[in-house]
Amino acid sequence: MKLIYRIMLSLAAALIPITALWATLFYYAMVGEINDETDDSLDDYATLIIQRCREGRPLPSLNSGSNNSYTIEPATAAEIAAYDGDQYCDRAVYIPEKGETEPARVLTRIFQNNDGRYLKLCVAMPTFEREDLMETVLIWTISLFGLLLLVVVAISILVVRRSLRPLYALLEWLDGYNPGMGVVVVPNDTSITEFRRLNDAAQRAVTRSEELLDRQTQFIGNASHELQTPLAVISNRIEYLMDHTSPSEEQMVELVKIQDTLRHNIRLNRTLLTLTRIESGNIAESSDIDITELVAEIVESLDEVYETRNISCHVEMGPHLCIYMNDAMARMLVTNLIKNAFVYTPQGGNIHITVSSDELCVSNDGDEALDGERIFDRFYTHTSRQSAVGLGLAIVRSICSYYGFEAKYSFEESMHIFTVRFNR
Repeated sequence: MKLIYRIMLSLAAALIPITALWATLFYYAMVGEINDETDDSLDDYATLIIQRCREGRPLPSLNSGSNNSYTIEPATAAEIAAYDGDQYCDRAVYIPEKGETEPARVLTRIFQNNDGRYLKLCVAMPTFEREDLMETVLIWTISLFGLLLLVVVAISILVVRRSLRPLYALLEWLDGYNPGMGVVVVPNDTSITEFRRLNDAAQRAVTRSEELLDRQTQFIGNASHELQTPLAVISNRIEYLMDHTSPSEEQMVELVKIQDTLRHNIRLNRTLLTLTRIESGNIAESSDIDITELVAEIVESLDEVYETRNISCHVEMGPHLCIYMNDAMARMLVTNLIKNAFVYTPQGGNIHITVSSDELCVSNDGDEALDGERIFDRFYTHTSRQSAVGLGLAIVRSICSYYGFEAKYSFEESMHIFTVRFNR
């Protein structure tokens, strides 16, 4: 979820209880104010009736058109004893003119007339329907909340987007950054202190990363280059011993084993040099390479090499797939993918190679899935394999990263599937 949407949801969640509290307080404040005004009117009306009653003047008409009503009756001894001042309450009162009951505010007061008798006066004044008021307050509260939320969200989005522009610029820069492209300047055109510190930290991290990568590349390149001469000397001396001396059969067997190990180290050294050239961008000129023809050529040669293992290799060729890249890199990419399938396919297993208009897919028989996140790492080892994968798939990933291709692994129907999508 984007940060701005999370902020909006948090803001809406905070506004809901605040608005509900405001609506509740507003409702009770309104009811209290209405009751206060009504009580003042009831007090004036009761005072008028009592005054006329004591003066012997005619009392107000019960049906004056105002819907106000009153009753005067003798107070009982219990009511007089329990009386402790004016009492206000809300109850339904029957209105003769309307022939129905309506909510009213009622004042009850006990007083003495000129004869000293205690009378109970009940004065009623029609008031509001509480349910209607609550419904109105609820409707307007929801409307206010919706309008307030829309305004706050709109303003917040504008403010947050404007404030987060430096962060978006940094994220866009990070998406386009690739290690090995050299130390580049992180965009830092902002006056916000926190973002300036973040950009400075990113700049320092990028600088350190480039320096470490450069040192690593130089070390691997230098070490591999320095190893070439002694490895070649050792190889020549072994060949000399085998050709110009008379070793015993046992000695010859050991010399052959040493020579095989040495050849493996020489290939490993050349592979490290290749990786160094790829990571440093030191690749010769590119040209249009027909991947379809290259696949057919490599499959034919590897079929001969692994003929004794009885591996069935089925190739499906679509339209010719031509990619603009370095010839040596293209050959290395295709060779490593197909050779990996031949090496790790069990005796008598199957390999399927498919070439489409924009994709090369190589699949081979397998027992269990490998780690898709680490399969392209250098010298990746899985429990189902007796030895490490080596550098072949690492070279595949490095070449794909350099040219912007997509390399991925999956395991379906007991088949290891390696796919390279050529984004042209």
